[in-house]
Amino acid sequence: MVNALTPEAAERAAATPRSARPAVGARGRTRHRQAVVAYLFLAPALLFFAVFLILPLGFALVLSMSHWAGFRLGDIDPVGPDNFTGLFADGSTFLAPILTNTLLFALGTVALALAGSVIVATCIDRLRYQGLWRTLYFLPIVTTVVAVGNVWKYMYEPGGLVNGVLNAAGLGSVAFLQDPGTALPSVVVVQAWASAGSAILVLTAGLKSVPESYYEAAALDGAGPVTVFWRITLPLLRPSLLFVCVTQFLTGLQSFALIIVMTQGGPGDATNVAALEMYRQAFSYGDWGTASAAAFVLFVVVLLVTLVQLWIFRRKGEDA
Repeated sequence: MVNALTPEAAERAAATPRSARPAVGARGRTRHRQAVVAYLFLAPALLFFAVFLILPLGFALVLSMSHWAGFRLGDIDPVGPDNFTGLFADGSTFLAPILTNTLLFALGTVALALAGSVIVATCIDRLRYQGLWRTLYFLPIVTTVVAVGNVWKYMYEPGGLVNGVLNAAGLGSVAFLQDPGTALPSVVVVQAWASAGSAILVLTAGLKSVPESYYEAAALDGAGPVTVFWRITLPLLRPSLLFVCVTQFLTGLQSFALIIVMTQGGPGDATNVAALEMYRQAFSYGDWGTASAAAFVLFVVVLLVTLVQLWIFRRKGEDA
């Protein structure tokens, strides 16, 4: 049912000049011009996104189903899914030990860095000159990976600092980087130490956001430090812990520079990981198809691990 205009409204509408009434076509043209201007401002970012992400991603997808030595584009030879099946065929080292090493490296890095950063951040939150302590722990982040790797490599040598401390304590020397059983854990320790600074910054900021009234109420109820930490601090740090967990895991899964500096994937394949294997396949063996297929497998692993982490933290949040 259409509402009829009152006589007063009809008179005002008739008295209004046609030129003063808003034109639907004019509004449409104005919105179109605004959209064009907006896209013109976005064009540089969209062009950068297309050139450096969309096109390489599409080219990598083509290479993952082809054989190519990395020289002329005309030499690309389509082979279908053979590169993917070859990664998981009998006798292939990609699934074990390479992909297994990648997951173990990421898990070890997350476990050590997260546990250490939570402890350090909690201690810093109780100290004076907190900015100084945060800066000191952040210094490894701004140090180049090559420098960090070489320093720790010399520290792990039989005559290095770490073995010197062990010998002074009456223990024997350990071939940290030469023994297949200790090489990967040794590099994990270095990666966790080097990446803990950013986690400490995030967690100290998270601790600052916890209302002080919660701690005062816990003190009035007679709760001890351990109970306060487990019942108040950790649950309220969940968003910060989720961010640290995801970023540390992504860094661990894509780690390359530290391993190539310290061990070059050895001894044998004890420290060989997916990113290093991709580099070897492409630049050492000239097999860009296998390298691209391995990159997509690693992408799927990273995506699945991230989704699982988000699901676990979300479920814990709902349970809480």
